[in-house]
Amino acid sequence: MRATGIVVEYNPFHNGHAYHIAQAKKQANTDICIAVMSGSFLQRGEPAVVDKWTRAKMALNAGVDIVIELPYVYSTAQARDFASGSISLLAAIGCESFVFGSENGDIAPFLHTYDLISTHRDEYEAVIKKSMTDGMSYPQALQQAYQAVLAYRTGDTIDLAQPNNILGYHYVEAAQQLTPTIQPMTIPRTAANYHDESFSHASIASATAIRKALFDTKELMPIQSFVPETTYALLNEWQQQNPFVQWELFYPLLQYSILHKTPQQLTQYVDVSEGIEYAFLKAAASEQTFAGFMTKVKSKRYTWTRLQRMLTHIYTGYTKDIQAQFDKPSYIRLLGMTAAGQRYLGLQKKHIPLTLISRVAASNDPMLSFDLHAANLYEIGTNLGRTTPRFQTDYATPPIRVL
Repeated sequence: MRATGIVVEYNPFHNGHAYHIAQAKKQANTDICIAVMSGSFLQRGEPAVVDKWTRAKMALNAGVDIVIELPYVYSTAQARDFASGSISLLAAIGCESFVFGSENGDIAPFLHTYDLISTHRDEYEAVIKKSMTDGMSYPQALQQAYQAVLAYRTGDTIDLAQPNNILGYHYVEAAQQLTPTIQPMTIPRTAANYHDESFSHASIASATAIRKALFDTKELMPIQSFVPETTYALLNEWQQQNPFVQWELFYPLLQYSILHKTPQQLTQYVDVSEGIEYAFLKAAASEQTFAGFMTKVKSKRYTWTRLQRMLTHIYTGYTKDIQAQFDKPSYIRLLGMTAAGQRYLGLQKKHIPLTLISRVAASNDPMLSFDLHAANLYEIGTNLGRTTPRFQTDYATPPIRVL
């Protein structure tokens, strides 16, 4: 059995994701689709709208055969590290290829872009460093560096101002540097753009627009035409017992996490630097909503996403000392599988170089231990909106089987 991989968050799963799965299997001509999916906290520095088990079930009901978890270390990191962890895990579980969506839709310009930047790596990195020292955000610095090396191009390249192209580039970069035997492929995004906040197509919408509708209306009906029936049913089931999750729900806990620290203590957390800790303390002391807090600390230097990642790390206690322990993925956490996925794992298991974990208990692996810790904190935050609190369900939940 042959497998292709996809990197996902499914926040939540929608019709565009179903299209991605179908096209990935078709383009890669494989039997199995394996999704490496972010867990409780996501790459944009926010808690997932529903928990990872619900999102994994959405995926398995819609064509994914195996769902594995992207550890917190990578799922909340900037694009390069997010991609590195994702592609490493897909390669370890035996994927021959991976397929990502992009604004471009053609893999050749991604490969040309990688070759261009690799050839002029020293200049590229130097421009990034200088641009950030001059006060640019990281995405702006990347774009500045890219423009500097474009003068040397000899073939088609991609537009690195587009969010999916940025992630796609880093997927290709990770594959070329870490595991060149895995083949990168891309398909064009369809109908909705990554950050679209409104519905402009009959059946395809961005996850951003879907979340906005859920948070604004607290109703499922407005999103019904944009998600598969199985996703709609799972969202309805979730809503019967839980709120849809966003930072606003967690804000009292985040506010406490900030205010009981000194400025020096706040700088211990990953990505917190350059005096932003003082802005955090001032905003947490005066603002009673997450939206108000973010409005107070936002500046040209810091993107919304970068700020949210810092706040995620403060909330979860992810310090620079903890981060320094991690070099590469040390295990594969299985969240769910179909009958075909189960057969694949049976055939592949002896060849997987990492420990395959289906049930967890207390762990000596620091990366897994932090995943469990982050999942518990996600659950505690979600309990603020539950009538019946839950605790430590990560220990008790077995992999989902859709057979």
